[in-house]
Amino acid sequence: MSRQIALLRGINVGGHNSFPKAAQLELAASLGLKDVSVLLQTGNIVFADPGTPPAETARMLHERIAADLGLTVPVVVRTAKELATVVAANPFPQAAEEPKTLHVTFLSEVPADTSRLDALDPAAFAPDRYRLIGRELYLWCPGGIGRSKLAEAVSRARLGVTATARNWNTVGKLLALAEA
Repeated sequence: MSRQIALLRGINVGGHNSFPKAAQLELAASLGLKDVSVLLQTGNIVFADPGTPPAETARMLHERIAADLGLTVPVVVRTAKELATVVAANPFPQAAEEPKTLHVTFLSEVPADTSRLDALDPAAFAPDRYRLIGRELYLWCPGGIGRSKLAEAVSRARLGVTATARNWNTVGKLLALAEA
């Protein structure tokens, strides 16, 4: 069975933009989505492919969240096959041994203008590294993302598209759910 993965940006366990797991499951059911799983309660919803293109699924989820919950939550959707490609394309395979140091930012589309990102001097941020491959931005911060000057610089390099990041542990768990 083909599956899609919805990645919601800015969902928190408590406080601002709280969207509990039960509410995520309810929302998915109200949209007619089947075989739904929610990972980590922070906006990772895996479900049977509804037969719509991922961008249309993302729009549908975004609009329903706004209408039902009054939250403005950007949504990016990938198919299980696309997520498997993201994992296979990892340009930093050595980081897989320390998965909390590797992050993937999922973009709604290939950015038309990457000049701000291209202007970053990689040597100034070593050993941290990034690589943009299509609609994914891989960020490897061996010392941790919290102290990374590159992570901060990359987040300021506005690409003009919807973006949401996941650490490598979460990416792997989402792929396992999507392929189950």
